[in-house]
Amino acid sequence: MALVIFLLVLVVSAVSGDEDAFIGVNIGTELSDMPHPTQVVALLKAQQIRHVRLYNADRGMLLALANTGIRVAVTVPNDQLLGIGQSNSTAANWVSQNIVAHYPATNITTICVGSEVLTSLPNVAPVLINALKYIQSALVASNLDRQIKVSTPLASSIILDSFPPSQAFFNRTWNPVLVPMLKFLQSTGSYFMLNVYPYFDYIQSNGVIPLDYALLGRSPNKEAVDANTLLHYTNVFDAMIDAAYFAMADLNITNIPVLVTESGWPSKGDSNEPDATTDNANTYNSNLIRHVLNKTGTPKHPGIAVSTYIYELYNEDMKTGPMSEKNWGLFDANGNPVYILRLTDSGSVLANDTTNQTYCTAKQGADAKMLQAALDWACGPGKVDCSPLLQGQACYEPDNVAAHSTYAFDTYYHQMGKTPGSCDFNGVATITTTNPSHGSCIFPGSSDRNGSLLNSTIPAMDSKSSGSSPAKFLYSNAFFAANTLIGLLWIAILL
Repeated sequence: MALVIFLLVLVVSAVSGDEDAFIGVNIGTELSDMPHPTQVVALLKAQQIRHVRLYNADRGMLLALANTGIRVAVTVPNDQLLGIGQSNSTAANWVSQNIVAHYPATNITTICVGSEVLTSLPNVAPVLINALKYIQSALVASNLDRQIKVSTPLASSIILDSFPPSQAFFNRTWNPVLVPMLKFLQSTGSYFMLNVYPYFDYIQSNGVIPLDYALLGRSPNKEAVDANTLLHYTNVFDAMIDAAYFAMADLNITNIPVLVTESGWPSKGDSNEPDATTDNANTYNSNLIRHVLNKTGTPKHPGIAVSTYIYELYNEDMKTGPMSEKNWGLFDANGNPVYILRLTDSGSVLANDTTNQTYCTAKQGADAKMLQAALDWACGPGKVDCSPLLQGQACYEPDNVAAHSTYAFDTYYHQMGKTPGSCDFNGVATITTTNPSHGSCIFPGSSDRNGSLLNSTIPAMDSKSSGSSPAKFLYSNAFFAANTLIGLLWIAILL
């Protein structure tokens, strides 16, 4: 079974100089079998993921994240923006219910007000500034404005003429919104949030952009040179970040740090999406993680890493659109890695290998009679101590054959040293990296014996919620948002 090495660690200073740069993950919920919030948190802990971004403020997820120390970015869903942007009291109620009710037990650090509002919901754009200000005012009233930043993620397509970066500028249509927004971010010490997808730049360039340049794999001796600044670029990601800095400078703003709220690469696509492969996804995300954590920075701001949230934690099989839309995740719904990230030789980092953090569970949908037979065997000839499954004991609840089988299967699996074939039970068992412990029922293979990983009092997430991540295939990327063609000098040097 494919097992992942994943790394997340805090390292360099951001542009603002007062916070460390990081790699985080986005958590979408459009899965037909969305894991319970506490299972999600168990996976985050196992992978030592310390920063997450939610596409809503799901109560179950926020409760599960309590007392973990994981830094959380929550989102005001787009369909709630109109009400919040038109009413200070509505914004105050939202903050009271979704922030104050959970903080500080849940380490909420950021509120994303909407997602790509200018490009995906332009009719709401006129109230976006008010929504930002009203949310900020509610935080001030609760004395949380210094602990929690407020901003709004934007699509990179709002940046025009972005190649070479020095000539980039924002779509002037949005200046009535962008200018006061940037002033708001400046006055509150917040971030300019940007979604950056070199994958779309690459596939829509019709061969103009080399694949390795999109994958952050360009060698230093094959660089694109910005003729205006003589800055050398080895990848699309850095070029887009610097384009954002230059676009802000075009509006006389030079001191707002960029935070990449989404970036990734799909691991699978339709027949007409040949570059959506596990190898390319692995290469991009592995290179991205190293790039952020190795203090590389960008040509315009060398040594200053740009904090980035990888899109995304899980494959979302309920997404509409092409096959690639469903396959941006690092893990499947069972917590199994889609591919093994290549993170060796990435410097002084904290890497986590899940090879020693696997569990044996009952397969979902397995025949109840076969499960019962396997459970009887495990607790008998298999010599598993099943006393914790007796009524009144820690693992009795939930009282069903699947839950009891999972305990027995996992115990046997670990008793046998996790040898090949010890998690099969005539086909009704499967290996997962998600810790099945719950409440006071701590499984023998659990690496975390101090906390409850599953808690029946925490509600499950609503996969149909309005806070789902936006469809990626709808992006109009910055490469083709420009009104002019890419400069011939830029292309000539690039190739």
